[in-house]
Amino acid sequence: MSTNTPGEDVPVRRIDRILAFMSLGLLVLSIISFFAIMIASASDADMSAGIWPVLGALLYIAPIVAFALMLAVLIMSFVRRARANRGG
Repeated sequence: MSTNTPGEDVPVRRIDRILAFMSLGLLVLSIISFFAIMIASASDADMSAGIWPVLGALLYIAPIVAFALMLAVLIMSFVRRARANRGG
């Protein structure tokens, strides 16, 4: 007999929190780099040297990685909840 009823919440694991905060951090970093690039291009900065190419690449890659991390959190949560409801 299972001690968990179907209405009970499954406890959040540490890996879920880490992945969720990494996803949020990457999205915030992407937004900050977007505004930094907009401000720098408005002030006629040389966008081909320095940190600007890195920020440009980050702007394209970070939201995709953040989405993949959040998707991993959702899948792990659904699997854990299904196992808890099955009783195994």
